[in-house]
Amino acid sequence: MSTFDEDLFLKGLEQRRATLGAEYVDANLAAADDFSRPFQEAMTAWCWGFGWGDDVIDAKTRSMMNLSMIGALGKMQEWETHCRGALNNGVTQDELRAIIHVIGIYCGVPQALECFRVARRVLAEANAES
Repeated sequence: MSTFDEDLFLKGLEQRRATLGAEYVDANLAAADDFSRPFQEAMTAWCWGFGWGDDVIDAKTRSMMNLSMIGALGKMQEWETHCRGALNNGVTQDELRAIIHVIGIYCGVPQALECFRVARRVLAEANAES
């Protein structure tokens, strides 16, 4: 029994590319092999198609929520990826700072410092590209 839903995958692929950038997403999908491809497909369909695929919460707000949750988990590689995506979705530098403040309050100063380090690097890259 297959759980693959092509419509949900395609919807997720569109949203994932819009947030994280087509180059990043396509490179991840191209790097998938027989071992990791089912997860890439399921994650694209479930996280991006189902989770991000409705209009109830706009992409900017979802990005802000993700940064808070991923920051709380301390998953900094994912936080960096979603920080870039948040900028693509219209999150401002001031909003990033406020998100990190909340992470610091609820998750601790060391975690906020890690988020600031990553955010500075992402912002510097974004400024260099523009």
